[in-house]
Amino acid sequence: MNDVDRVDPRELQSLQLYLNEYRQQAEVFSQQFSLLEEGRMEAHAAIEALEEIRGSPESIVLLQVGGGASVRARVLDPDKVLLSIGSEVIIERTNAAAVDYLRDRITEMEASGRKVAETLDRIRGQMNEIARRIDLLYQQAQMPAGPRISPKPVQEPEEE
Repeated sequence: MNDVDRVDPRELQSLQLYLNEYRQQAEVFSQQFSLLEEGRMEAHAAIEALEEIRGSPESIVLLQVGGGASVRARVLDPDKVLLSIGSEVIIERTNAAAVDYLRDRITEMEASGRKVAETLDRIRGQMNEIARRIDLLYQQAQMPAGPRISPKPVQEPEEE
């Protein structure tokens, strides 16, 4: 009988399946965290640009037109900002109101990012536990065959 045969293959297979599922979940949460970080950085850049436009007498900006090309453009009304609020809905706000909205969005994204990071940490902890269990099973398979001696449980001292 092979040493590896002493390990229940169904338990190893089950643990490996769990580990794979957790890996997939961790990947999804990592991507979600990256998207939140990207959105947060974009909102910070937008706030900076809006504040700069508001403070500039000429209101000239670089407008990206795609393909790595930009043009200098004059902002006709720097106090009117078109803001996408989701589901292809765009609203007009004052510059200051748009900055406030973006700051609120950053706060929401940071809170969501913390929750995603906590979930990711929990998943990684579970993955580590499963990996330790798999390692333990393989270590048991490596042990020489023979009688197994279980350690005696620690007994509490008797009270007098």
